[in-house]
Formats: sequence, structure tokens, C-alpha cells
Amino acid sequence: MAKAAFVLFALVLAVAGNSPLSAQVQSNQTLPLDQVRPGMQGYAYTIFAGDQVERFDLEVIGVLPNFLGPKQAIILVQLKGPKVEHTGVVAGMSGSPVYLDGKLAGALSLKLGVFTKEPIAGVTPIADVLAGGAQPGSDPGSSTASGPQAPMGGELAARAGVQAGAELRSIETPLVFSGFQPAAIQKFAPQLDGMGFVAAQGGTVAPRADDGKLAPGDMAGMVLVSGDVSVNSACTVTAVQADRVFLCGHPFLNLGEVQIPMARSRVLTTLSSDLASTKIVNVGGAIGTITGDHLTAVSGKLGPTPAMIPMELTTKSALGSRTLHAELVNHAKLTPLLVGITAYNGITQNISYGEGTTQKLHAEIRLKGHAPVTLENTFAPGDSLNPDGMPIALNIMSVFTRLFANPFEAVQVEKIAVSVESVPGRQSYSIESAWLEKGEAAPGETLRLRVLVRPYRGTPRIEETTVKVPDQAARGTTLRVLVSDAEWMNRASRGFAGGTGQGPEGLDPLISLINRERRNDRVYVGVFAPSPTMLWDDKELPNVPLSQINAIDGRPAPGSVQILRESLAGESSIALSGPVSGIVSLNLPVR
Repeated sequence: MAKAAFVLFALVLAVAGNSPLSAQVQSNQTLPLDQVRPGMQGYAYTIFAGDQVERFDLEVIGVLPNFLGPKQAIILVQLKGPKVEHTGVVAGMSGSPVYLDGKLAGALSLKLGVFTKEPIAGVTPIADVLAGGAQPGSDPGSSTASGPQAPMGGELAARAGVQAGAELRSIETPLVFSGFQPAAIQKFAPQLDGMGFVAAQGGTVAPRADDGKLAPGDMAGMVLVSGDVSVNSACTVTAVQADRVFLCGHPFLNLGEVQIPMARSRVLTTLSSDLASTKIVNVGGAIGTITGDHLTAVSGKLGPTPAMIPMELTTKSALGSRTLHAELVNHAKLTPLLVGITAYNGITQNISYGEGTTQKLHAEIRLKGHAPVTLENTFAPGDSLNPDGMPIALNIMSVFTRLFANPFEAVQVEKIAVSVESVPGRQSYSIESAWLEKGEAAPGETLRLRVLVRPYRGTPRIEETTVKVPDQAARGTTLRVLVSDAEWMNRASRGFAGGTGQGPEGLDPLISLINRERRNDRVYVGVFAPSPTMLWDDKELPNVPLSQINAIDGRPAPGSVQILRESLAGESSIALSGPVSGIVSLNLPVR
């Protein structure tokens, strides 16, 4: 009986040694870097499946001084145990707390090489993790800045391949996409790869009461998109100090001080791959705010979450309509890309979408304290392999890039509303010819103009509008009547470089400029008079006397003024049901 009780007690101790509770107890003490020696035996915690934080062993190979930067060292370790020797260093494992002598020594953050036979990893010292996640103005100190550092043993270094120049790189941060098709993610793969992400599909689970009860070895990350679709990063928690959370052991994007929602991540399983093992993750409930993204750690605070940008995307077709609701993080570097990915996925991945249809876009971007930004454009299918929905997403994405890149003030987006209507067939038009009812006209006279347009694979037809000769037009001069698409009219009125100045001188002028941009489903008719136009930043000054041009030119910054030899004296347009291309130029003498 006594023997059975002893065996049961031993089993309880063994289970407790592999539980999350053990990690919480161990995390109270830290080990300075100057006490790390080659050959030390230690262990780390992470999740391979479910909510069970598991322990795996490791051995210290040595220390790489000044690896991340001046006085920023890395501890090189070899992972041991059947699971890590099978999976290697796993994407999403970054931030796993590493313990030496029973004390928290750092966070797993780097991996060595690709297709390596041994799982070699780099560990960010705990002092740098805590310093990287410190509140602004605090000075937690860094153990890498002082004290002797144990060099790497020569035999172990050679075995690790460091002398051969093997590359230590940050462990990939899975960017978990829920509600996205692989085709939608792949279209933005170059942008995602450039940011160091590993795009992975995952799911979302309902919030749980214990989501905010984090322990070292658990997983959490940034919420970039939430709602009917979601995009989240996923890292392992290194340490929890009161309401402060430290994770990753390396930067997400090195964004500095941020305000991004933080959510719990829950692991389904770990996918083993010789190229890139990764965790398959479900995203749980929001638990706080990511406040810092620095070289040695991502840090956050448990509690309330910051506001996000609501986005509503409605798609319409003969099959019906569908509305997608999402919320996006408000950040200058992230929001434009996230808007593009979310819009493209919402447009193309629903039953109302089909290739070979003409897409009519209407979008409104509401900004706090400013007039809304409106977009009206039509996109016809092309003959290339590029999906027809991509130009719409890129159009919306480019507008957000212009708004967030403005140098005047931070943009606060209150809501994004996007509507895309699919019309069967390829509805596009080319301008083939144009003619006026008379060969000359008097000042103030109005003439009829006919334009011959050819629909795609259709019968040409004639569209009519009128042209008014300016009242102030000088007799004996010749006006130019330009019949063209939006792009050619933009070039004629703004120069072929689109204006070489610095652009609008404020957010309101930028919004005004975007809102009055010409639509691509119009035939534009412009009447140009033979008098100079001065383009100064975002301002168009027609009919400027040469004396004033000479007085002004040279005062602004070099290149901010452009002189056109014509002035746009009048403009009209003809609305069609699809994009227009082509140009015709007519001369109109004034008698």
C-alpha cells in the first residue's frame, strides 16, 4: 500500500513538472546573461497542441555577443527531445520562455538555417526582452551591456555550422487568416513576405472566460482584422508581470509604440515540415492591447482593447447581395494593405462573384473632422490571368495609402463602406472618332459634338454632347477640343507627370483632390484655350499672364511649379456603362 502511494505521488510530481503552473513558478526569477555558460542544460515551454503547455529540453551552445546590435547578444542553444527533434524550430514558437538553472534566461527568437538536421535556435536574453517591452521612460537595464560573456565553445560552434556562415534569422511569426481563401492570400504574398510573415490559414473560436489568464508558454498576438474575417499574428508568451505581457522575443514589424488589440491564440496542432514547421492556430477572444513592438520583444497590457476601423463590404449581382462586416487596425503601415486584402477576398470569394463580369465600385471613407472620401469607378474584365477583382482592391488600397501617407496630420478613419455591383459581360468602350457640327464658332456659341464609340465586340454607336465656346475667347484664335478618356484628360490638364510639385498642402485639399478625380467610365470633352496654365502644387491657375508667371516662378521650391501652354476653359462628360479608352483632338477656330 505504501509502495502504491509512493508511485502515485511520483506520478503527480511528474505531471506537475510539465504543467503551465510549473512555468508560472519558474518565471519569478531571472538569470543574468553573464552567468550563461556553454554546456548548461535547460528547458523551455511551448504549446504543440491544445491548451497544454509542454516542456522540452535544450543545451546551451554558447553566447554570440553583439549579434543583434551593439551590446545585444544572443544565446545559441540546441533543442532536445522527440517532439522538437521531429518538428525543428516551429513558426509560432518565438517567445517560448527558456529556463537555465531553474531561472528565466530568455525567449526563443531565432532559428539557424533551413533544412537543418539539428534544431539550433537563438535565445534573446531576458533582460533585453523586458527592456524591449518596457514602458516609455523606464530604464530596466540590460544584462548584455555589462559583465563578462561566455564565448561559444569551439567544438559546439563548428557542429552548429556557425563558422561556415549559417544564417540565424527570426523565427517566423504566423499571420493567421480566417475566412480567407488561399488564392486571396497568395495574391498579396509579395507584400506579406516582404514583412517577414508566414501566411497561414486558421480559424476563430468564441471568447472564453480564461482567455486573459496567460502564463509563460501560452500563445497570444496582434489582432489586425476581426469580424466575419480575421487576420492575427501568433507568438508564444515569454513572461507575465502583473498586467504586462511579453512575447515573441523579436519584433513583429518593429513598429515601436503602438495601440493594437491583443487576443489569445489557441493551438490545434503543430505541422512538421523539413522546410518550415508551423503551428495551426485558432484565434480566441480579445484580452488587451499590444503597446510595444521593438527589436527584442512585443509587449502588451491586459485589459481594454483599442478601437478599430469598421468596414462594410457589399457585393451585388443577379444572384443576390451579400454584406461582409469586419474591423481593421488603424495604423499607417498596416491599414492600406489590410484594406486591400480584405476587399479582394470579400469581392472574389462569394457566390455572387464571377470572372468575366464588369464591376462597378462605389466606396465612401468617413474621416473624423473631415469630409468623406468617395470613390466611383468601373472595372471591366481583362484578357490577362490576373483576377478581375484585383484592380478594385488595388484602387481602394492606393487611396488609403495616399491618405495615410499625408505629412500633415494623422488620419482617423471612422468607417469604410464599399459596394461592388457585378454586371454580366465585358462592358468597355473605345473612342474611334469625333466631330463638331460646324468648323468654326463665335465666342459664347454652343455647338453639338458627336462621338463614335465602339463597345467591346459590339456595334459602334454615336453619343452626343455640347461644346460651349468661352465668352472671353479671342477672335482669330484656335481652340483645341479634346475628346478622351479620364487618363488623357488628366494628363492634358495636369501635365504628363501629373504635376511635379509636392501635392496638396493639407489633408482637406488632398481629400478634395481625390473626390474630384475623373472617373474611368466617362467620355470627357475638354475645351482648351491657347493661354498658359500654372500648376503650383495642387492648385491649377489658368490664363495666367506671362508677367505674373515670371514674378512667381522661382519663388516656390524648385520643381513645384509647372507651366502648361494651354488652359482648360470648359469641360463636359458622357457617362457610359464601362471603362473608356481613346483620344481624339479637334481644332475649333474662333471667328
